[in-house]
Order: sequence, then C-alpha cells, then structure tokens
Amino acid sequence: MQTNPLLDLKPYFLTLADLESPIDWRNFFGNANPVEIDVGSGRGLFLVTAGLASPHVNFLGIEIDFREGRRAAKRLQKREMPNVRVLGGDVQTAFGRHVPPASVHAVHVNFPDPWWKRKHRRRRIFTDEFVDRMALVLEPGGWVHSRTDVEDYFGVISQLMDRDKRFESHPPPELNEPQHDMDYRTSFERKKRKAGCEIYRGLWRLRRPEE
Repeated sequence: MQTNPLLDLKPYFLTLADLESPIDWRNFFGNANPVEIDVGSGRGLFLVTAGLASPHVNFLGIEIDFREGRRAAKRLQKREMPNVRVLGGDVQTAFGRHVPPASVHAVHVNFPDPWWKRKHRRRRIFTDEFVDRMALVLEPGGWVHSRTDVEDYFGVISQLMDRDKRFESHPPPELNEPQHDMDYRTSFERKKRKAGCEIYRGLWRLRRPEE
C-alpha cells in the first residue's frame, strides 16, 4: 500500500490547514527558543545551513509552492533537524491569521520574485501591507533581513522599509567568501554570485516602544 508523502514528511512539512490559530511556538517546536521565519524558503538551503549553525534558534520556512516546500522538508527529514520546519502556504495569510503578534525574532526574505512585467508587480511580496504585517509579528527589537540581485527591486524594498518609522536601518552583514557549493544563503544566490552579479542586502530593526 502506498503511503501519503505529505504524511511521511510531518512534522517537517505542514500546511496552513494543519495549524492551530494562533501558533503556540512552544508546542510547535517543543521548546521556547527564538523563532526566525524564512519567507519563500524554496528548496531550503538557507533553512539547512542556518538551522545547523544555530541549533538553539527555531527556523520556519514559508513556501507557497508545495513541491518546493516538500523538497526542502526532505532535506530536513534526512538530517533529523528538530529546530527547522517548512510551512506550505501564503505568507500573508500565515502572518495575518496564524503567527502571533510580537513573537518572531527575525524575518528573512531572500531573493523574492521580482515579477518583471509591470502588470505583475502587484504580486511582489514587498508592499506596505507586508511591511505592516512584519511589524506586527516581530518582537520589539526584531530584525528584517533581505537580499536580492535586482537593483530596482532593492530600491523599492529600501524605500518601503525606510519610510516606515517603526523600523531603523542598519548596515547588513558582509558577504561571506564561500568555501564550497553549499556555502551560500540560497541556491539562487549561488547561481547569481557565480555569474558575477551584485547582491543587494538590507537589514532593519523594529524599534522598541520606548525608542
């Protein structure tokens, strides 16, 4: 008898339909460690490398493409990583309905789809609404990390983040010098850096109420 591949991947791959609302992070991960969210986690290279490097941090990837999300979850399952999970679904819905306010230490948005055609740009993840949702789910002092190889899109991202007075801009971490093919933030970053493309990086901190 064939088994359901989605069930085989639990708890590494879940969908929005599997979630309680709001998520209880302590029950979800089995501990009270800080939570960081990777938006559009793709095949999971960032989740694997970050999860291995920071075992005392919980990482949740949110990926709208279930096929890609399951591929990432298989990598986690193979390594038996207890501090990393993948959630299949739309991040706007996840942030709006499931992620508790002021409960996330950092949000990572690595190489979001630029949606090149002008008529499709409304589909870009970075909007005023998305910035507002991040401000609600981040804990005071929490961080937003973003990378892209598209200069125009980075300008849009920076403008949206910088004009929201709840956030303050900080110098982003320096790019590492990769030691091997897995030593990149994402597989897309690996492709672009090997092609000689410039990587634009942003880092913002959510101000505390007293600041």
